[in-house]
Amino acid sequence: MDGEEALQKVPIRHPDLILLDIMLPKKDGWAVCREIRKQLSIPIIMLTARGEELDRVLGLEMGADDYITKPFSPREMVARVKAVLRRMHHAEGKKDAEVITLPGLILNNAAKQVEMNGQVVSMPPKEFELLWFLAGNPDRVFSREQLLQQVWEYDYLGDPRTVDTHIKRLREKLSAHMGKRYIKTAWGQGYKFEAGN
Repeated sequence: MDGEEALQKVPIRHPDLILLDIMLPKKDGWAVCREIRKQLSIPIIMLTARGEELDRVLGLEMGADDYITKPFSPREMVARVKAVLRRMHHAEGKKDAEVITLPGLILNNAAKQVEMNGQVVSMPPKEFELLWFLAGNPDRVFSREQLLQQVWEYDYLGDPRTVDTHIKRLREKLSAHMGKRYIKTAWGQGYKFEAGN
């Protein structure tokens, strides 16, 4: 299947998760991921032979939820797929508050929807989960390791710097739509959500 065909089939088939190879004909995986993220929040795992840090960061910045470098074992791939799906179902099944409301910012956990200054902002599942967790625990500092445990869960097999990448994307969206960053760095400690900044 080429990239253009994948983009046509995703809205029709409604997959639970997408394994997306970067080296697709016609339209590469980067472009496919970018297009999917404009409309849908389906979990995406990128597959590639390119293992450099810049490539992993680019994949995560495009909206991927995980990144697997070839060669990989079928067991690792299955474990990562299960982990991403488990995190999605775990987040969907939470019985905590369904809405967090702050001035100009509304997070709806049931709909997995973020509204910033009256505008719905598209967000990949992992970004939403990270923002939900931080906003639900305002003014508390969390280390990367704590965020990985709480948001990605213990069995996350990726790079701990994925937290930094997701924080960077959230800050960009919050700044662009809200004029505020909300998420602050506590140097040497981690990150915190400041609702009153």
